Amino acid sequence: MRPGAWRRWRRWRKGRPFWGGLAAVIAGAEICAIPLAPLKIMLQQGIAGIPSVLMGLVMILMGLSAWFTPHYRGLAGILTVLCAMASLVMSNLGGFLIGTVIGILGGAMIFAWRPVPAPEPAAAAGSADAPPGEPDTATAAPAVTEQ
Repeated sequence: MRPGAWRRWRRWRKGRPFWGGLAAVIAGAEICAIPLAPLKIMLQQGIAGIPSVLMGLVMILMGLSAWFTPHYRGLAGILTVLCAMASLVMSNLGGFLIGTVIGILGGAMIFAWRPVPAPEPAAAAGSADAPPGEPDTATAAPAVTEQ
């Protein structure tokens, strides 16, 4: 890897709900994978495999949207949890409970994530000698008097 690539990756990862999105993608893939068994087993399952694949795809899409559009994290988190809970009933116990549990945890992590606020530039420019709440006289603008 190039020297700055690891730093850029960490900055990108910390700027979004990465772990919640990863859990949602993994849960969606697990829920999708079970009905995509060999054709002989799929024919026995019948039309019941379609909701499993659709819910899994929606969970994967919500995980990816949490990564690439983190300002939609509320919607993505709620839809991930709802799909995970619905898959419990509609698709093989939600991927044999593994997909449901991982999906609920991932959706909760997506929903609960908050961006870290940027530091205020005025606080960084002030000197350490000035008490908090009072402006720094060295960096404060001079008073303008009328003549």
